[in-house]
Amino acid sequence: MFLISKLVEFLLLPSNLIGFLGLLGVFAWLIRWRTIGAACLVAASLLLALSGWSPIGLAAVKALEDRFPQPVISGPVTGIIMLGGAVDTHITRYRGSTALNEGGERLTTTLDLSRQYPEARIFLSGGANHPSADGSLTESRVARDLLIRLGLPADRIEMEERSRTTCENATESTVALKPDPDQQWLLVTSASHMPRAVACFRAAGFKVVPFPVDYRTRGSDELARPVPSIALGLEATDLAAHEWLGLATYRATGLTNEVFPAP
Repeated sequence: MFLISKLVEFLLLPSNLIGFLGLLGVFAWLIRWRTIGAACLVAASLLLALSGWSPIGLAAVKALEDRFPQPVISGPVTGIIMLGGAVDTHITRYRGSTALNEGGERLTTTLDLSRQYPEARIFLSGGANHPSADGSLTESRVARDLLIRLGLPADRIEMEERSRTTCENATESTVALKPDPDQQWLLVTSASHMPRAVACFRAAGFKVVPFPVDYRTRGSDELARPVPSIALGLEATDLAAHEWLGLATYRATGLTNEVFPAP
């Protein structure tokens, strides 16, 4: 299932679809299927302009990020769950230095929350989230080592290293933590990823308080301005497609009970 999901995502990401259409157009043109070749090249050009320069990608990301607002926390916090996705295990292994990615705010927020709630348990959920990974260096392990170097006591950190998908994050966390309904657990992940994460945790029967971080969009006025570059627009469109396809796929396969969970 993990490998299939990675393959489907690779084929359906807008930037990859544009590349496939362009190559198909060139190939068709070379073998003198001029009409098909021209149609593919025109379609690739239009999709590139639409995905890269229009605000459609940012709008789709903003809808995800706006779904769960910043929480108002009251009462004791039992624990803080940070989902994997903040580090690059491959660069970390190759360079011998911890490499954060665009989701690094998950780590800094977890560290900040650990200081605000010194009695809370810290739980890291994330295995080796890559088809070619051998599992010897996981996202949780890299994150744990960095948090310890930043001053978080090692005995406060718990983790699981088996999960490779968001729903596996939820099920493995539930098995490891065995939460009580009256406990308050904060879930830290990127704002655009939060709807999918909440859907998975609800399906696993784990009640969490969403604590979104790592925002990529600003207010609605941002959607009225042109995107500075095609690269930035494509990045936003790919991110939105990844999350919306994930929401739809999880619901269609019965892994979750909601397409777009509400607060």
